[in-house]
Amino acid sequence: MNILNSTILTTFSIIFSILVFAFLVIKYLQKKNNKPYTELYDRTKSWFYMILIFAISVFLNDILAMIFFALLSYLALKEYFTLIPTRLTDRRIMFYGYLVIIFQYYLAYIQWYEVFIICIPVYLFLFLPFRQMLIGDTKGFINNTSKVQWGVMLFVFAISHVAYLLRLPSIDLVSGAMMVLYLIFLTELNDILQYVCGKSFGKRKIIPKVSPNKTVEGFVGAMILTTTLAVVFSYLTPFTILEAIGAGLIINIGGFIGDVVVSMVKRDVGVKDGGNMIAGHGGIIDRIDSLTYTAPLFFHYVYYLYY
Repeated sequence: MNILNSTILTTFSIIFSILVFAFLVIKYLQKKNNKPYTELYDRTKSWFYMILIFAISVFLNDILAMIFFALLSYLALKEYFTLIPTRLTDRRIMFYGYLVIIFQYYLAYIQWYEVFIICIPVYLFLFLPFRQMLIGDTKGFINNTSKVQWGVMLFVFAISHVAYLLRLPSIDLVSGAMMVLYLIFLTELNDILQYVCGKSFGKRKIIPKVSPNKTVEGFVGAMILTTTLAVVFSYLTPFTILEAIGAGLIINIGGFIGDVVVSMVKRDVGVKDGGNMIAGHGGIIDRIDSLTYTAPLFFHYVYYLYY
């Protein structure tokens, strides 16, 4: 069980200590200002449950971890399909988007890299237009096929890289599970740091039409802090200091792009959040938006350097 690894246990202890500290700060602010701080409280409480579920699901057993990530992809894809306008005929090709989740995560589990990397962007993406053609509904053919392909690309193909990362062979004493913890921890922390730095110092909007709360100061502040933390937590990886700085930059920039790209999807369909499944956070896609870019970018960074 990966969760018994002392390095992973230590890192989770640090994470839960940060959460306990955050709870104490919120309680102090509630008492001092006589305000409920409901959203902040809900967000922190949700983080506690999410990290607990993540730790139990991913680090107890590799099969359980595959099921967990596959379920995450399924829920995110379902949420995405609920948001976008679709026709009755589109449901026939959406079915294959769900079906490919099983194959993609099985390929990650057995570490068949050559097929894992082309299963969706080659085989599925060529098959979906062909299936649409067999249905025979020509109206909106390009638009509707592309919408399904894009959803599968973001929420199945990209996220499945986390599962494959978990299954990568160990490098000296560093396991794939440790690198998964490093990736997820820094990706989510980067989101929080962008928010905190933006709230504290933000003045200049970076992309006001897409995400009005994103600021240059928030982005730069998170870049500095995330890159520093990437070096601090590099004991979870085989990285040298220079490589850890590179990983920090990839996670920071990739996380920002993933966040705003998914925001574009939400703006396009006129919603603020992807759902309301997670109190204080919104839906599943609101929580894993940054991961849709950081997961494949980080995976291929590691794969290029060490495999």
